[in-house]
Amino acid sequence: MSVDTVKRFDRIIAILVQLQSKKIVKAQELADRFEVSLRTIYRDVRTLESCGVPIVSEAGIGYSIMEGYRLPPVMFTREEAGSFVAAEKLMQKFVDKSLGGYHESAMFKIKSVLRGREKDWISALESQIVVDPSQKLFNENLPNALEILFESIAEKTQVFLKYQSLESETPSERHIEPVGLFHENGFWYVVAYCHERNDYRQFRTDRMLLIKRTQNSFALEHGSLDDYRSKEENFQKTKIKISVDKEIVRYISATKRHYGFIEERLNGNQVEITFLTSNVEQGFPRWYLMFADYATIIEPESLKIRIKEILKNAEKRL
Repeated sequence: MSVDTVKRFDRIIAILVQLQSKKIVKAQELADRFEVSLRTIYRDVRTLESCGVPIVSEAGIGYSIMEGYRLPPVMFTREEAGSFVAAEKLMQKFVDKSLGGYHESAMFKIKSVLRGREKDWISALESQIVVDPSQKLFNENLPNALEILFESIAEKTQVFLKYQSLESETPSERHIEPVGLFHENGFWYVVAYCHERNDYRQFRTDRMLLIKRTQNSFALEHGSLDDYRSKEENFQKTKIKISVDKEIVRYISATKRHYGFIEERLNGNQVEITFLTSNVEQGFPRWYLMFADYATIIEPESLKIRIKEILKNAEKRL
């Protein structure tokens, strides 16, 4: 059997698994995943059909498997089994208690179908991998916050929220329609339409004091999370360009992405770094002061003025 034949067999099995994992799968989605042409995907799907797999196809929509048809999962490779360990460690630390419990239950089911050597592979890794998040991601009194938010997004039902923002001394009460969730800079954020503000807002999960399901359906149709975030990224943001001594850049590499890092360019012994940020008043200038004695602000002038203000106020306190 040739190498190409083995590769095609593996790809066809992987296509079957993916078709069973979603209600609709587009041909282009399969072509992108396996890095083959659409023509190859069409041929592979016909092969599955000829083997008796009841695939329903509709032009412009995609492929689906007839309801009720299922094959048992294929065996996992050693590398796939190893990836479960990383997933389990992340789920234990980066989701709330409720979802963590569901994932633990799912992992027992996955491990039950592994072959002996894959089980040994997982056992050897489990005690040797530790994930320690630097931030507290959830209020300990809300063990099912993510579960409620996931359910709200899927079922399109509103959520009641008691929320403590940084700007206010007292908590506020909101009825929100969650659009999506994302994890960034060590925190979980919820993008949602807020009925009290009549606008879209972001809410950090660790600042939620109370969250409850409601029976109220969404009042609006919402776009995708990517649509919302792409608009936010370019809304009222300021371009910043600084020049930093080459030997210092490595010390700020881990944190620069938290402040809207775009690109950097080597210029002799200096590195010119460009940012796009919405926090020119507080976040960025205070971060910049950590290495200001090794850096120069190229633009904007407003950042230079703000840095001088902070230093002047600091001098008064000395």
